[in-house]
Amino acid sequence: MLYEDKKHPLLPRRRFARRLATHSAVAAALVVLSLALGVWGYMRFEQLAFLDALLNAAMLLGGMGPVEFPRTDGGKLFASFYALYAGFVLLAVVGIVMAPVAHRILHHFHLADEQEERSH
Repeated sequence: MLYEDKKHPLLPRRRFARRLATHSAVAAALVVLSLALGVWGYMRFEQLAFLDALLNAAMLLGGMGPVEFPRTDGGKLFASFYALYAGFVLLAVVGIVMAPVAHRILHHFHLADEQEERSH
């Protein structure tokens, strides 16, 4: 099981921080791999220099949109699919990083509800 069950107490802060760091590392790895894919695609299909390809890929991954619009048919196809992929990656990264935080908040409220039920 990835997270503690509702019957278990909250994780200590140190272990929670470690969990958050692990999730952040996974999210960062996904961003780096996605950025590498975007740089490769822009260099391959649009013959952009490394820095220009990096800028375009980073802007798409950040949700801003491309700086240079593609000129070739291959570049247009790549940019279309990469833009859709980048949108999903943005959502996935937010979910990966926020999951432990949301779980901890919900777990805290569940424990508080159980304590309140016991006191009645």
